[in-house]
Amino acid sequence: MKQLLEKTAWPMNTPALFSPFHLAAACTGILLAFFAAKRLKHCSESVFYRILAGCGIVLGASELYKQCFLYYVVNDGRYDWWYFPFQLCSIPMYFCLLLPFVRSDKLRKIILTFMQDFNLLGGAMALAYPEGFLHPYWALTLHGFLWHAVLVFLGLFIGFSGRASNSTRGYLKTIPLFGVCCLAASVINVCTPVKGEADMFYISPYYPSSQLVFHEIADRFGIMAGNLTYLSAICLGGYLVHLAFSRLIKN
Repeated sequence: MKQLLEKTAWPMNTPALFSPFHLAAACTGILLAFFAAKRLKHCSESVFYRILAGCGIVLGASELYKQCFLYYVVNDGRYDWWYFPFQLCSIPMYFCLLLPFVRSDKLRKIILTFMQDFNLLGGAMALAYPEGFLHPYWALTLHGFLWHAVLVFLGLFIGFSGRASNSTRGYLKTIPLFGVCCLAASVINVCTPVKGEADMFYISPYYPSSQLVFHEIADRFGIMAGNLTYLSAICLGGYLVHLAFSRLIKN
């Protein structure tokens, strides 16, 4: 396995933030996601869910490759819990694979609304500031850009199709789901074998948030204040995305 993965370990100079590579890769991914979502928005319900399931399979396979690459090539047989796949931007992989088995229309709509609001926001913000997936390997760097471009596609595809909820009440129904995801992330952060190595959702209780602005808040007012402010900002951002799609659908 290690020898096979090493054949794909093509080195590169780690791209700088806001470099031509970053801007070209991010803009290309967003534009392709936008046009694909617009073209496919009128597909039938069965095709709609097949596309979501297909995205889940692609995300799952690419994540398996990434985890193996990190384990065998980057970390030489040691697992790094920092890269455990349960960030906010990892959630669509699980939801896309889960949706074909969800029989409740209400739960389906909640999941679709969550993906429209939160994962579109997360994908777009990550492409705008991709510090976490700029690596000295082509495979890992391209994986990061492609992954988040798929997240943008999923959010736009769901939003343009009109299959998510467009009401404020519909958005509020996603908050408990977000809370469950945050709770699961917190459990992982606390229960990893190496204390403080995991930072799921960037809300580790052991050190200030690594996110801009919220790091300074945590330094000044404490880690809990920084984390709560960060989660509140995510909820606000998700609501703004929700309002944008509500206006779009009404018009």
